[in-house]
Amino acid sequence: MSTEKVEIFDTTLRDGEQVPGCKLNTAQKLKIAARLDDLGVDVIEAGFPVSSPGDFQSVSEISKLVKNAAVCGLTRAVRKDIEVAAEALKHAKKPRIHTGIGTSDSHIKYKFNSTPEKIIERAKDAVAYAKTFVEDVEFYAEDAGRTDNVFLAKVCEAAVKAGATVLNIPDTTGYCLPEEYGKKIKYLKENVKGIENVRISCHCHNDLGLATANALAGITNGARQIECTINGIGERAGNTALEEIVMILRQHPTLNFHTNINPKFLFDTSVMVSREMGMFVQPNKAIVGANAFAHSSGIHQDGVIKNRETYEIMDPADVGVTESAIVLTARSGRAALAYRAKKMGYELTKLQLDCVYNEFLDYADCRKEVVDNDIHEIVAMSRKHMAIA
Repeated sequence: MSTEKVEIFDTTLRDGEQVPGCKLNTAQKLKIAARLDDLGVDVIEAGFPVSSPGDFQSVSEISKLVKNAAVCGLTRAVRKDIEVAAEALKHAKKPRIHTGIGTSDSHIKYKFNSTPEKIIERAKDAVAYAKTFVEDVEFYAEDAGRTDNVFLAKVCEAAVKAGATVLNIPDTTGYCLPEEYGKKIKYLKENVKGIENVRISCHCHNDLGLATANALAGITNGARQIECTINGIGERAGNTALEEIVMILRQHPTLNFHTNINPKFLFDTSVMVSREMGMFVQPNKAIVGANAFAHSSGIHQDGVIKNRETYEIMDPADVGVTESAIVLTARSGRAALAYRAKKMGYELTKLQLDCVYNEFLDYADCRKEVVDNDIHEIVAMSRKHMAIA
């Protein structure tokens, strides 16, 4: 069965870099951009060129480096922003300008001290001006998640008429529920004239832990681009995690979607971004966390040793992890101990295993985890009671 492509728009170098303490220099940005290009992302949002000379330089150098992906620069609905972005992107094989404006009542009233009518005009003018520099123009309706759908449709229609090729519908504050966000995308699909000629994009934040769920709801209702970051980094609680949305689509073929991402690079890319940004990845992070393929419960360990699929829905090798980890703790059973001991060269009979296991439990009760060196010590202690090779 043929599947539809979902484009992956990576904003690790823009939204991800806005995390306090995660500032990257140009060399680091180039290193990550090269990896994202190899990973297979469709669009790399390289930065916000007008924000600083350093960001301009990074976007310019990334534009020269990237071979396959489109390179995107963010702007406000301000002519100077758009001019600077166009200059930074002039060496890109596939340049994209990402321009837009806030559309929620809160943004219109408090951020811009404006009116809905003026916001529509500013949106239209920004897209039209960006179109004079590049063919590929993405329009974002900031805080679309809290924007009235009827007004949002009017803004989007104006952007399409002005030449937008992509409509970004951000849940900027991470407020939406998946059903609500999905209905918003569906409403736009059904009520914006000309929307069949553009791609709808989902940019979801994780303030309520729903970024990936909302992105999934978006594509099942008609969006065909997901804006995401490696490890889910980003403003406040972060963005949709690239590795999560990619593997959801891969593990659920009945959804009939695919991406160009090579999943075998996911783990190494996660490690690279974590290292370069100095941003720790929580151990229980889906797909790339240290515990994503680790088992410490005796029941789970026994099942995984017998057949990996009993407790794992993904082969760790698919995302670039060498193998599942059997972590020995006081909750581990004989099967797990025998498995780890065998990997270390100990072939234990049933009687020997019983003896070693009793020593192991006493040892494990005093520690969070039993490591390989501990096993050598446990076996040595057990030798006093029984001959072990």
